[in-house]
Amino acid sequence: MIHPSLPSSSSSSFLDKVRARLAGGHFRMINEKLYTCTGKEALDYFNEDPELFNMYHTGYQEQMSHWPEQPVNTIIKWLKDRSSSLIVADFGCGDARLAKNVKNKVFSFDLVSNDPSVIACDMSNWQVPLDSSSVDVAVFCLSLMGTNYASYLQEAYKVLNPSGWLLIAEVKSRFDPKNGGADPNQFTRAVCEMGFTSELKDFSNKMFVLLYFKKKKSSEGREIEWPSSSLVQTPLTFTNYKF
Repeated sequence: MIHPSLPSSSSSSFLDKVRARLAGGHFRMINEKLYTCTGKEALDYFNEDPELFNMYHTGYQEQMSHWPEQPVNTIIKWLKDRSSSLIVADFGCGDARLAKNVKNKVFSFDLVSNDPSVIACDMSNWQVPLDSSSVDVAVFCLSLMGTNYASYLQEAYKVLNPSGWLLIAEVKSRFDPKNGGADPNQFTRAVCEMGFTSELKDFSNKMFVLLYFKKKKSSEGREIEWPSSSLVQTPLTFTNYKF
C-alpha cells in the first residue's frame, strides 16, 4: 500500500523502480536459461509461457538503457554507409530496431514474434525460411547464445550470398579469456573454418565487441572446434557472459 502522504509523482517513481527490479530478476533467470540450453529448448520454454518472452525483453531493454552506446546503432550506421539495396537477415532481432531504422530489406527473426514484421522460428537446422545465397548481410546483435550457437552461424552461412557479410556484436566479457571468456582468436578461427574470412575485429568499445566477416566461396570442409558454451553466475549485470 502506498503511503497517502507521498506525492503521486514519487509514488509513480517508486513503482517504476520496483517494476524495473522485478523485470531485472526475471531477465536474469531467463537469460541464464537461454545461455545454457539449445535453441529448440528455448523455443519450447517460451511456447509453454509466452509471457516469459515479454519479461525477457523488458529486462533486456532495462539493462541496455545503462549502456552509453548500443551495438545495434553501430550496425545501423554501418548499413547506412552502404547501399540500401543490400538484403539483411537479422538473427535474434528482438524489437526489430534494425529493420525500423534502415532502408534495406531486412528479414527479422526471433524465437517469438509479437510484431507482424518479425518471423518466429528456431534459427538453426535449416529452419530459417530463406533460400540459400539469398541475403547480403547476416547480423547477430547480442543474440549468439545457447549451447548450439554454431548452428545459427551455419544458417547464416547458408543464406548468405558469396562475399556476403556476417556481423557479430557480443558483450565484451564473452571474449575475455583472462576472466573465463572465449579466446577471440579461437572463435575467429572457427568462424573462418566454417567458410568466412575475418575482415575486422573491433574491441574499441567498453561494453561490446564487433566482429566483421565475409563469406568465402566454400568452407574448409573439416570438423570445427568451437569455444565451449558456458555461463558465469552473475548474469544480472549483463556484462559477464562467455561462450
